[in-house]
Amino acid sequence: MRFWLGVTDNRWFQHVSASASPEVNFWQPSARAPFTTLPEGTLFLFKLKAPNNHIVGGGRFVRYTRLPLLSAWAVFEQQNGTSSLGELKRLIATHRRDATTLDTEIGCTVLTDVFYLPRDRWIDVGERFRTNIVVGKTYEDTDPVGASLLADLDRVTEGRSIAETGLRDERLGRPFLQRARLGQGSFRTLVIDAYARKCAITGEHTLPVLEAAHILPFAEHGPHHVCNGLLLRSDFHKLFDAGLLTVEPDLRVRVSGRIRDRYFNGKAYYRLHGQILAAPPVDAIDQPNPEYLRWHNENSFVE
Repeated sequence: MRFWLGVTDNRWFQHVSASASPEVNFWQPSARAPFTTLPEGTLFLFKLKAPNNHIVGGGRFVRYTRLPLLSAWAVFEQQNGTSSLGELKRLIATHRRDATTLDTEIGCTVLTDVFYLPRDRWIDVGERFRTNIVVGKTYEDTDPVGASLLADLDRVTEGRSIAETGLRDERLGRPFLQRARLGQGSFRTLVIDAYARKCAITGEHTLPVLEAAHILPFAEHGPHHVCNGLLLRSDFHKLFDAGLLTVEPDLRVRVSGRIRDRYFNGKAYYRLHGQILAAPPVDAIDQPNPEYLRWHNENSFVE
């Protein structure tokens, strides 16, 4: 089994461990992509910087993507490891030579099933991780060093951090996403990528106004899966959630007459009535599930 040991900002870890969030954005101050070769579901461990040369927790790799700082905050909020957008901007600026703005793209490594080790169970990596490694390192459980790190992890967690969350499961890559316990941040990130950062209805690609909508609401036990999502411009998202707009199973847009009746307007929306989605996902497995669309048609949409 391959796993990753990533150098972790100590302030980031302090914040996310205090909240015990099961899902986090392990961000990078630049938009480089050192994790894109990892299969989804790979074990990803956190190693603090000196003087704490210890493994302190970890999770499962979901996706690496690049987002402007403002969008990263909108998607993950405090799962970025700070309490506010301003604090996130200041923290990222301490790791960058160039000026940091809300449009600055950062690397976003989304992790789920995150666990945190209590202080008395932190694992001292010693000479198993060279001090000149800046970002992180890949290990194999068949190598002596990798095997010793996993043995230490099993010892301090009594196997729970790996066995109970399925981290030793070899069904990595896309199969992992179909069964993983994803959260809101993972869902939003995967929907953004699946729709190539374009509004499904209009094709609009101004990212700050695009939002990931659940077709079958999470409150109605809708899953955090891409096939239960639509990337929509914020006004279309509001109309969709209010039942004033829907998408039929054949991917055609349907607009309610209530917009005109209630607000004496809506021409911009009625022009799209009957149109097929402008920007559906290319991958068939990511396209809206017809059963979820049918549910929205029958239970949310109002004529």
